Amino acid sequence: VQLQAYGGGLVQAGGFLRLSCAASGRPISSVAVAWFRQAPGKGREFVSAINWSGSWNPRSTSYSDSVKGRFTISRDNAKNTVYLQMDSLKPEDTAIYYCAADRGSPGLHIYDYTYWGQGTEVTVSS
Repeated sequence: VQLQAYGGGLVQAGGFLRLSCAASGRPISSVAVAWFRQAPGKGREFVSAINWSGSWNPRSTSYSDSVKGRFTISRDNAKNTVYLQMDSLKPEDTAIYYCAADRGSPGLHIYDYTYWGQGTEVTVSS
């Protein structure tokens, strides 16, 4: 599966953005999808994940503590796209955001995912 992440940009603190992860090559419903981010000078960290549609719990989602309550992950299988709605953005959310996918249940680590998009940059000004 090929992934393309887009929707990043420059926003003021307290604002919002919606990132999209569009898939091609296979239905996005067949894979778990996650968002990771990498801030300047830091490692890539888990942000959120959503289960694949054929699992026993297809609506299962997970979030890092730093974004819980502000970010929402969702999928639109008809558009073969997973979204990350980011509200109440903070300067510390500034990073390059990557979407990733793999078969099976979603993990929290970069090594849990085989397929990666190219990243989209998010900058939150104070």
